[in-house]
Amino acid sequence: MKQLDIFFVHPNAAHKIYQDLSKDFSAIEPPIWAGMLASHSHQRGFSVDFLDCEALHLTDRESAQKIHEANPRLTCLVVYGQQPSASSQNMEGAVALAEEIKKINPRQKILFVGGHVAALPREVLERHPCVDFVCQNEGVYTISQLLKTDLDQDLDKVLGLGFREDGQVILNGPMPIVAKEHLPTELPGVAWDLLPLKQYRTALWHALPNGSQRQPFAALYTSLGCPMKCSFCMINIINRQENEFSDGSAVFRYWDPEFIIREFDFFARQGITNIKIADELFVLNANHFMRLCQLIIERGYKFNIWCYSRVDTVKPQFLETLKKAGVNYLALGIESGNTKVRKDVTKGRFEDVDIRSVVQRIRDHGINVAANYIFGLPEDNYETMQMTLDLAMEMCTEMANFYSAMAYPGSPLYGLARKEGWKLPETYAGFSQHSYDTQPLPTKYLSAEQVLEFRDKAWMKYHTNPRFLDLLRTKFGAKAAEETLRSTQIQLKRKILKKVFST
Repeated sequence: MKQLDIFFVHPNAAHKIYQDLSKDFSAIEPPIWAGMLASHSHQRGFSVDFLDCEALHLTDRESAQKIHEANPRLTCLVVYGQQPSASSQNMEGAVALAEEIKKINPRQKILFVGGHVAALPREVLERHPCVDFVCQNEGVYTISQLLKTDLDQDLDKVLGLGFREDGQVILNGPMPIVAKEHLPTELPGVAWDLLPLKQYRTALWHALPNGSQRQPFAALYTSLGCPMKCSFCMINIINRQENEFSDGSAVFRYWDPEFIIREFDFFARQGITNIKIADELFVLNANHFMRLCQLIIERGYKFNIWCYSRVDTVKPQFLETLKKAGVNYLALGIESGNTKVRKDVTKGRFEDVDIRSVVQRIRDHGINVAANYIFGLPEDNYETMQMTLDLAMEMCTEMANFYSAMAYPGSPLYGLARKEGWKLPETYAGFSQHSYDTQPLPTKYLSAEQVLEFRDKAWMKYHTNPRFLDLLRTKFGAKAAEETLRSTQIQLKRKILKKVFST
């Protein structure tokens, strides 16, 4: 029997990343990038298998044993997460699993691919002897080229690959990313047949319009990358086509709607209604997203979809179609309630848009708003952070995310933090917003501890606000408010605060 060529693995570090939220409240998302890499390798003629350690709730030891029994030529740990910035925090589980694999079989070849790896390929190889190879960008062509070798000879000919030779780290020349016109053939969807579809669950808030039924759930990309250049974001790091990150990495690619609708056809056949469109900006190119929505409407599907939009691209003529297609939530990156703070970090994005009127317009069309705010941006002080919280409380959207500013590897903010000598996370889990080790950035005026304490108290104030809870009861029923209140009882421990806060 021919040896398995490649075993794609999504590691499990849920408890370290989310603490006790991982039991009931954090989503368990399908690892869609890993699933697309599996599809690419299969269509290139290689034998492929897949292991989702998080969805199956496997320990590192159990996962390593399954990999050993599969005996692949190459084990590929795909280090991504529920959003692009989660790659760094998911290194926590990836490294622990790789070390466990090497304990069982030191000869097993291990490849890492993901945003953190693309940002710091040399550092990953220097820090972790358990990692044999890294991909320096999205990894699509690098993986299939590597599989053509014996994993020992001719490694210098595999573009985009990082490896060791005689104890020295070698980073080969860059590999092109998949061009837009080649997406349907080189990344022909997710290998759903290899994923444990029944194990995935969406977030509590997403399920509210669906009677709080969190399963089944699926996620997909309809586009890749982002044309914006926000200093806190690292999404475009895997798009780079040079060995150094550049402005040219802000590439936006998308599959034709007639191709993507096949994924929605599959979801409908499987009875999956909860769907996340994971594109960084879905509501951006009207020719793309409006046509896809029209195809969904024509088929009569009844999905519960959430997706991302820009505040300044939500035009009134789009909203009716989005709602008819099943878009029940639009996630907006509002970031800050202070214009100066926001302009300092958002490039090519909205500046003087009337946020309140945009939010109201969306809600007038029956679409809920998931508002995203960041505390601790470089120009933030207590007054500006309070302005952000006041804006959130005033708008009282159906969902609100409160983040502490974090210097994710691959983002311009990370480069600034290194230059200025700001304290960065000591562990990979420290890049998680919910972990014990979380280490946000200081601002010009506040310490990291002050920022995190404000963020945690703000989250609690918003989610226990009677006005917000009444909104949930009115729109979604008593269970929505009850489950939200139950989530506020989960205690998060914070190392740098030496205190315990609720989520």
